[in-house]
Amino acid sequence: MFLAGLAPAFVRAARPVLAQGVQAGDVTGGRAIVWSRADRPSRLSVEWSTVESMKNARRVQGPWATADNGLTARVDLRGLPLGQRIFYRVTFADGADVSEPVTGSFASAPSSNRDVRFFWSGDTAGQGYGINPDFGGMKIYDTMRKAAPDFFIHSGDTIYADGPIPAEIKLPDGSLWKNVTTEAKSHQAETLDDFRGAYQYNLLDANVRAFNATVPQIWQWDDHELTNNWSPSKDLSKYGEKDIRTLVRRARKAFLEYAPLRFSQADRDRIYRKIPYGPLLDVFVIDMRSYRGPNTYNRQETESAETAFLGRPQFEWLARDLARSKAAWKVVASDMPIGLIVGDGKDAQGRAMFEAVANGDGPALGRELEIAALLRRLKQKNVRNVVWLTADVHYTAAHYYDPAKAAFRDFDPFWEFVSGPLNAGTFGPGVLDNTFGPRVVFAKAPPKGQANLAPSAGYQFFGEVKIESATKALTVTLRDIAGTALFEQRLG
Repeated sequence: MFLAGLAPAFVRAARPVLAQGVQAGDVTGGRAIVWSRADRPSRLSVEWSTVESMKNARRVQGPWATADNGLTARVDLRGLPLGQRIFYRVTFADGADVSEPVTGSFASAPSSNRDVRFFWSGDTAGQGYGINPDFGGMKIYDTMRKAAPDFFIHSGDTIYADGPIPAEIKLPDGSLWKNVTTEAKSHQAETLDDFRGAYQYNLLDANVRAFNATVPQIWQWDDHELTNNWSPSKDLSKYGEKDIRTLVRRARKAFLEYAPLRFSQADRDRIYRKIPYGPLLDVFVIDMRSYRGPNTYNRQETESAETAFLGRPQFEWLARDLARSKAAWKVVASDMPIGLIVGDGKDAQGRAMFEAVANGDGPALGRELEIAALLRRLKQKNVRNVVWLTADVHYTAAHYYDPAKAAFRDFDPFWEFVSGPLNAGTFGPGVLDNTFGPRVVFAKAPPKGQANLAPSAGYQFFGEVKIESATKALTVTLRDIAGTALFEQRLG
């Protein structure tokens, strides 16, 4: 239990300690990443078995956790049997001193057409709402853990590096939201250790650690892993470090240290990737942050470096691999919605600038040109059953994109589902533009005139996707912090 709103102080033990628990991620085929962190330089070891007793466990010697990697380490387990529960235990060794083991488990990828069920959401510890012991900590993680999905997609804003966590926040009803606090979260992150400290803060929550130990994850990142709405043109006047490239390097390094993802052999810094999950599902994890041009008025008539959003290499990868996919369903895990207008102030000419793809009604312009080209390519290649999942905007919604209602019409209809936040302030609903013809089929957000409500107000959301093996139908259910179903849409 936490006392007086303070993070517990850990006394250095005689042997390594795994205070941040364990995580599994990027489960695919017979492989999975297992991650952990030690409190000192030491070497990771992972044992795994198909039975909880760990009978006949196989042992995999992992790398050293060092100061250079933030004392984190991971192994890529291979040769896992498909369609089973995998139990594992993690230790770190510092010479003869070996840590107490920490255990976890996860479902390996399916080998046949069994039902697949997974969750997604985003936005953890935002707007100053951190770990509140009086509320029960980050409760939505406990709700999701108890529902036991096959895996979870964290759609970005895994931390709020730019958002300090105060001891208290006064709520509209006069009550206080009381946070566990740490030094690292007392200010915006600028140093590498600051960014690392933001991840460590979230892992103080028992709900998060328990969730991580039993639900494998697929992580992507967005803006708050560094700072709100960052792009190459970000104004860093409030930062001591004025070079955005330096901050990006630090933020990316910390993200890659703590995310339970599989590093790309071609480019270790690459976050976009494909996660095949049996014959029913391919997950395409995209990165709308790393390769974008500057945030501008976003109404240019031709594509250029300024209008880039995915960037050409990622665009070609996504278009090509979506067309090649043999999975029944192709899920695009997108860190930002396509049709919702997200502003980012005004430029020197007084024109509105934009953070996301949408820029107002009318033909495809600016960053919309890239999305239009992708949607056109998918239509030309007759790519079916593509569903977009996203978070970012701190409410939940279902959007149907209809070319018959669009300014740009050369694409096939598709659905985009929005869910979040996990533990942050709530906002919305946003405004859709008509470029790709989106229609709000469902939305739930705070009442009009009420914004930035605490998690205790109940407006925290996650989404569920279930693919039935017998019918190949995909059903999306939007759920609240208690797990209550708010909306359901069956496709196929």
